Amino acid sequence: MTTDTHTRMSDEQLEKFGEEMDAIRQRVIADLGEADASYIRGIVKKQRQLEVAGRALMYLPPAWPLAVASLSVSKILDNMEIGHNVMHGQYDWMGDPGLNSRMYEWDNVCPSSQWKYSHNYIHHTFTNVLGKDRDIGYGILRMDEDQKWHPYYLGNPVYAFLLMVFFEWGVAMHDLEVENLVAGKRSISENKALHAGIMKKVKKQALKDYLLFPALTGPLFPLTLAGNATANLVRNVWAFNIIFCGHFPAGVATFSEEECEDESRGHWYYRQLLGSANISGSKLLHLMSGNLSHQIEHHLFPDIPARRYPEIAEEVREICERYGIAYNTGPLHRQLGSVAKKICKMALPTRRSRATDPGTVVDHKLAA
Repeated sequence: MTTDTHTRMSDEQLEKFGEEMDAIRQRVIADLGEADASYIRGIVKKQRQLEVAGRALMYLPPAWPLAVASLSVSKILDNMEIGHNVMHGQYDWMGDPGLNSRMYEWDNVCPSSQWKYSHNYIHHTFTNVLGKDRDIGYGILRMDEDQKWHPYYLGNPVYAFLLMVFFEWGVAMHDLEVENLVAGKRSISENKALHAGIMKKVKKQALKDYLLFPALTGPLFPLTLAGNATANLVRNVWAFNIIFCGHFPAGVATFSEEECEDESRGHWYYRQLLGSANISGSKLLHLMSGNLSHQIEHHLFPDIPARRYPEIAEEVREICERYGIAYNTGPLHRQLGSVAKKICKMALPTRRSRATDPGTVVDHKLAA
């Protein structure tokens, strides 16, 4: 990215840009119907079939790898294409209680109500705004040069690996703001209600995956326990990689709070676009990622059914080209390599000057 390419939009241009994005959203919403409803119901049916198959195959030791694979895919679909998207309200219009964002609970140790606040509200409102969006590093990692360096961050690669392995637990602990507890900026009493909700969900998930279902297989308890743990690990690793490739590869911009004061609708779209990245690939990749391989379109239109993102991606990209805005996309291996490089780089005490770095996004009001 260059300053010339991405900081010369006037307020008038931003307004027109926002109107074009609004038009896409309104057109898709007006077109929602039975095809969308059938799609998500079909995915739910397939996810349940895979879970049942995985649980059943645990009774056959030779089929253990197949059981784990089936259960892993089931958990990925539940979290990515169903849970994440349903809890964004993408299917509230259907009037189906089982697909309603206010009622849905996913197969994850993080309570849905807590996740919707930290993700739907905080992250999607303040995307990549340093000091506001706690998804930048999840309170654990240094992912931007404008995050003040500390010797603690020398462990960045190790922390990233652990977060990947225990990703659902990291998401559950996210709102407790452990780093602020350690720094004395937050009291334990402030976490009382959150802690109670997390523990209730943790107990439910642990009982299901690590006691109840293994116990049902009798003497195969250890094998079933290992299978369930492996399926959760596969889901965690996959979710971490997809999410980090959509938020932290090279070329993704961050913003200061000052840059986003009195933000217009057009600038909000502009920020979402520059603060996200896509992953190119097959239909299977898009399905297994919950279509978060189209992270740009998701950040622009979080409440539109994710199955619609591929069909509007080319239009969004064409608009970006007309306005001279970078559309960050690339294959999974390239984006993942870029993320890994950034994690390692940010472990070291480097810092840029936001005013002089050619990759910096400058306040659009100043640029105008």
